[in-house]
This record gives sequence, structure tokens and C-alpha cells, in this order.
Amino acid sequence: MTFDASTTALLAIDMQRDFLDPRGYAALAGLDISLLQAAIPGVAKLLAAAREAGIFIVHTREANAPDLSDVPPEFLDATTRSGARVGSAGPLGRLLIRGEAGTAIIDELAPLPHEVAIDKPGFSAFEGTALGAMLQMRGIRTLILCGITTEVCVSSTLRTAVDRGFRCITVRDACASAFPELHAAALAMIGVEGGLFGQVASVQEICALFAAP
Repeated sequence: MTFDASTTALLAIDMQRDFLDPRGYAALAGLDISLLQAAIPGVAKLLAAAREAGIFIVHTREANAPDLSDVPPEFLDATTRSGARVGSAGPLGRLLIRGEAGTAIIDELAPLPHEVAIDKPGFSAFEGTALGAMLQMRGIRTLILCGITTEVCVSSTLRTAVDRGFRCITVRDACASAFPELHAAALAMIGVEGGLFGQVASVQEICALFAAP
């Protein structure tokens, strides 16, 4: 496994309070956030290594418009059934709404002032955002993906990225799901038919790549 630092970006997907704080959306929806929090140490190590190597870093936040105009009706219905309707009031503000406290990246993984943080209204980080144009402008060809959840936003971003021609590496122990079986299945699907969706690597392997001369 090789990489070129100048054409590589690290995507840290949705490491925000709404998914990782016991007062946020995921907990209110009845998910076991301790399983989601398992991704934090791995993401922290990747961020530190990427910063040392000068890798371009993008943080994403799942965050919708206050008037819910960018929320698909099916998603709104699903979150209503879960007991944590998008836009409803919670201890960290309105759930999954742009600018509320719940959509902020958790303190230990907070973006540095020069790093990019984008709000995405959908599951894929490319949908409804300037991410694609931003990566193209910088000549990025390889994406290292980490974050939560493995089977939803990480997988959706990965599939869109592959369709757009990016080489993708998903970091298994810096991703997490509230459903271990879905985490395993999402990672297993990456390697089908010779690696249709790229490669899977460990935090240790990626940090070693970043540190290589």
C-alpha cells in the first residue's frame, strides 16, 4: 500500500456530539453510543498522524437546514419513528440542525483553525456540499475514510467517492456502528470482486504510511 501525501485527503466523518454525546440524537434514538465512541481513539490517532504529515483533512457534520427543507420525507419519518425526529428539541439544541450545539465536532477531535469542516444534509459527504469541487481543486486522488457510522454515512460517502473515481481506503478501527454485525458487513462488502470499493486498513497501517519518508 502506497500513497502520495500531496494527493491524499483524510475524511473524518460525523464525529459530532449528536452521535457521540449521551444527550445527542443517537442516544435519544436508543442507540448504544458506547459502541460509536469506540471510533474516537482511532480517529484521534489518524488526525494526529495526518497533521504531522501535512495531509489535507476534511471534517464532516451531518446537519440540516433549520426549516428542514433539505430533509427527505422518508428520513424525517424514520427519525420520527425512532423517537428522535430531526429538528425536534433536545438537550444539545434541535437534533441534527445546522449551528446547534449537537452538530459540533466533539472537543477531542475538533478541527484546527485551518482545517475544513463541512455540513452535509445527507448521508454522503458529497451530497449537497462543495466537497467534490474542493478535492478536485486540490488534485486529491486518494481518500482515507474514518468516522461514523460505518454502514450509513461512511459507506454512503465511500460509494459516492468510488463512483467519482477516487482511490479509497477505509480504516476499520477508526469507524464504528451501534450494530457490530452491520459494521462487519459494511467492511466486508468493500473487498468484493477484487475490491470494488477500495481497500480496508488499520489505524496502525495508515499511520505508518503517513510517517514513511
